[in-house]
Amino acid sequence: MVAKKSKIEGTPEAWESGALGRDEDFIKVSSDIDNAAIDEALELQMISIRLQKSLIEDMKMIAQIRGLSYQPLIRQILKKFVDCEKKQLLRERFAASEKERSNLEQDQQMAASA
Repeated sequence: MVAKKSKIEGTPEAWESGALGRDEDFIKVSSDIDNAAIDEALELQMISIRLQKSLIEDMKMIAQIRGLSYQPLIRQILKKFVDCEKKQLLRERFAASEKERSNLEQDQQMAASA
């Protein structure tokens, strides 16, 4: 008796975990791919960047361990960096505006008591 394979639901999690397959047995080549439409839908823009070969090799090694290609890994790294930098900038601006507000309040109190 042959065991029936259960169908795996096509979710992003199943895709990312590799449950939907990562080898050539799972590949179906489509001849009508519109790369421009895919890039537009994912809001991707091609860029050119020069990186040290050793850095690229390290990225590829890390990506392989994580089960990704190195370009998605680089996107994730850049996204995390940008998110952290934006938060830091907002914190710095908030602290500066709080300091300004505090100084203004002190000036007003000093003017009122004079």
